[in-house]
Amino acid sequence: MSGTSTGQPPAEAQPSNWNLPNALTTLRIVLVPFFGWALLHDGGDSITWRIVAWAIFFVAMVTDKIDGDIARARNLITDFGKIADPIADKAITGMAFIGLSIIMDTWWMWTITIVVLVREWAVTLLRLSVLKSVVIAAARSGKWKTAVQALALGFLTLPLLEVGDEVGWLEIPGEVVYVGAIGLLLIAFVLTLWSGYEFFRDVWKQRHSIRRSSAA
Repeated sequence: MSGTSTGQPPAEAQPSNWNLPNALTTLRIVLVPFFGWALLHDGGDSITWRIVAWAIFFVAMVTDKIDGDIARARNLITDFGKIADPIADKAITGMAFIGLSIIMDTWWMWTITIVVLVREWAVTLLRLSVLKSVVIAAARSGKWKTAVQALALGFLTLPLLEVGDEVGWLEIPGEVVYVGAIGLLLIAFVLTLWSGYEFFRDVWKQRHSIRRSSAA
């Protein structure tokens, strides 16, 4: 046996940042300004550009699911992906919230947007900073929040009310779907608050447990 051998198995090579999941994550970040421009084109009254904005949002949501599945299946999880992925998610949904608030211009929509963005970025920044050594598993409420939020924002991005002005027979279906989307948004808002509470509760429990272990 060679004298340089330590008897330890070789360290597993870290995957390169140049991989498909990271490329899809980067694509989502690049799409954010294009999505915002399409959504707000002509003050949000353009049916064509609202549909384009919806298509961009749809692509972003689909690639979010795909890149995570590929990264886990092929063991392509990287430090870049851990940082960029949540930033990409919050950027596209944040742009949707802000854009829809500008279009709808109601106090309650701006209230929802501000509360949701504060919660989302607070959780994201906390995960990326002080929780490097603390693992908080994604709660089921957080997964439901993400799904319902994507559905609500996706439907509201569509020109549901505007298309009724152009095509008379679509007025009532558009209004019905719009009301349903508002309902989904309110459910997503409640789930956002609840999942945020669960996250900070679990953080406090883990940090308290670590401090007690250190003191012992």
